[in-house]
Amino acid sequence: MPYFDGTGPRGFGPMTGRGLGFCGRGRGRGFGRRYAPVAEPVAFTKEEQRKILEAELAELEAEKKAIEKELKGLK
Repeated sequence: MPYFDGTGPRGFGPMTGRGLGFCGRGRGRGFGRRYAPVAEPVAFTKEEQRKILEAELAELEAEKKAIEKELKGLK
């Protein structure tokens, strides 16, 4: 789970990953296998796609800033 903030992969919310359970929470630390039928593919609207991409971009920018800060500290 990125940043351990409970948002799950790509900010879609918890339990939206590979079905390995609650990442880092409770017993099992992500090994709580749950066998469920494969969900149907979801078709996102253009507005939803835009929001998802903007969220990904914000994550990348935050990660870039963190890396730049760390590099600056190494000089």
